[in-house]
Amino acid sequence: MRGAERLMSPLYLDLGGDHRDAVFVAGSGRSGTTWLAELINHINHTSHTNRRDAGDGYRYVFEPFNPAEVPLARPFGYRRYMRPAEENPELRERARRIVCGEVHGPWTDRFHRKFVARKRLIKDIRANLFLGWLAASFPEMPIVLILRHPCAVALSRVRLGWRPRLEEFLEQPDLVQDFLAPVASEIRALRTGSTGSMDFERHVLAWCIENYAPLAQLGPSRAHLVFYERLCESPRDELHGISRYLGTGRRDVRPEALRSPSELSRSDSAVVSGGDAVGGWRGELTGEQVRRAMNILGLFGLDRIYGASPMPDTEVAWEIVGRKS
Repeated sequence: MRGAERLMSPLYLDLGGDHRDAVFVAGSGRSGTTWLAELINHINHTSHTNRRDAGDGYRYVFEPFNPAEVPLARPFGYRRYMRPAEENPELRERARRIVCGEVHGPWTDRFHRKFVARKRLIKDIRANLFLGWLAASFPEMPIVLILRHPCAVALSRVRLGWRPRLEEFLEQPDLVQDFLAPVASEIRALRTGSTGSMDFERHVLAWCIENYAPLAQLGPSRAHLVFYERLCESPRDELHGISRYLGTGRRDVRPEALRSPSELSRSDSAVVSGGDAVGGWRGELTGEQVRRAMNILGLFGLDRIYGASPMPDTEVAWEIVGRKS
């Protein structure tokens, strides 16, 4: 099967070594992970690559932990929680093969365009709940975690018809014990609500769980936080911060990369550049919906990062991460 998948993939040479030659981009679905990965990997998207940069840039590995598309990732499921110190040799070996580039196929290689790459950029929206475990298992692999306002994320998910699937959280005893026990009754109440209009609130709750766990488990030396809203408003500054974290040096970014959303992000009606991407959700939600969203965020203390205004309080987010330093 691996040979067949490789034949169906674009032709390229992945000259990277182990996990130390990988960068992992994580975030909730609809948080801008695809756009962020494209910006980090912008050098791979030039249409006139010359020989001088033929070995530069990354191999772009798209969503390798999607169990429906990548057989190697099936034991991880969709929202598996793992404690950082959890011992699981089988899953660690599967994860090692993924971060070391031993996964190929039309799904994972769908956006890779470069023939020669010496490093790999791995982007995934299903790893948040075991991101602390990945960081502990592969301590020299840089991790970039992007956050976007939960109201914008939830609204986008509702538009696309995504199911919240809150039961997937409650069915994991370790996750309940570590993070959800104090709010389990509220989760059950939202999960069993009968009205379809509650899906927005359910997605806000899912966002809280997906992001609180990694924020609580990753110290500042193990992950770099990126905020979607700041990426929209000052992308060069945000990318220069990422470059400093990755140690790649300051690089200019092509103007077209800054203003063009990814192909996958085009399904969201909000444009990437300009005010609509940052605060457009406020014109589509009622005051009561925003109030309920803030109440849900308050269960986790995340209303201190994202409130009724679109811009985040980044210092609070870093404060939460800093507790684990």
